[in-house]
Amino acid sequence: MGTAIRPEISGKNKYWIERHRYYELKHFCLQYPIWKQAHAALDSLSRRPADLAIFVRSGQIHGDPTARCAESRLFFADRMKMVEQAAIGADPEIYTYILRAVTEGLSYDTLKMQHGIPCCRDVYYDRYRRFFWLLDKARD
Repeated sequence: MGTAIRPEISGKNKYWIERHRYYELKHFCLQYPIWKQAHAALDSLSRRPADLAIFVRSGQIHGDPTARCAESRLFFADRMKMVEQAAIGADPEIYTYILRAVTEGLSYDTLKMQHGIPCCRDVYYDRYRRFFWLLDKARD
């Protein structure tokens, strides 16, 4: 699942973030498929209550299951939108590739060979770093 990008780049780079913050954001993005599944599972109350308990965020004090479901859907939607907006902000032309890379742990080589990314490695990794820089700003 590793990528060819170094976790820490020069402090002089315009998209520099601290190494451990990068790892935090990377693991945040890898939760995207879980959020997507949870968001879809919480589409209505027609689901079994046991299924609802899996995805509804803990610590909610409302006794109303409909409200808990709606709050959880909003929580997951906001997180997915944050990641998607950072990918679009990094580069509107290749944001779908960036989104797949950061949410599925794909490397540039995989994107090039299996998905036909339309840019070179240097351009991709510049946008990849920009993505994490933008996400860092959004998560503050």
